[in-house]
Amino acid sequence: MRTEKSCGAVVFRTKENKTEILLIRHVNGGHWAFPKGHVEKGETEEQTALREILEETGVAVAIDNRYRQIVSYSPKKDVVKDVVYFVAHAPADSSAVRQESEISRIKWVDVSSAVDYVSFDNDKKVLMGAIEHYMNNPVK
Repeated sequence: MRTEKSCGAVVFRTKENKTEILLIRHVNGGHWAFPKGHVEKGETEEQTALREILEETGVAVAIDNRYRQIVSYSPKKDVVKDVVYFVAHAPADSSAVRQESEISRIKWVDVSSAVDYVSFDNDKKVLMGAIEHYMNNPVK
């Protein structure tokens, strides 16, 4: 059994007193999720998350490593994939630009409706935990 590892984050911003979450829609599969990607040699989990978010969305974020959630699943036979998610904070004026080769759409979604967009149950659980963490640990 081969193991793969990816890292990403649930990205929050507060704009005009509204809290929003950054979601991406993948070209392959068409599912809505959070920016993430494979760990490159020599990278930490946080470095991977920062790089992938910037590559996929053009948004520079700050990672809150007090929230760390791992999702494990099997995308294909004989492969187990572990995805490490953090909470990340983006500036209020962040505008996102999608990585066209991998991302078909990108959207800032109100925190109250984000769960309706997210495609997979594991991601919904990550989202709910991230929202709880974010609301209880405001950015100073």
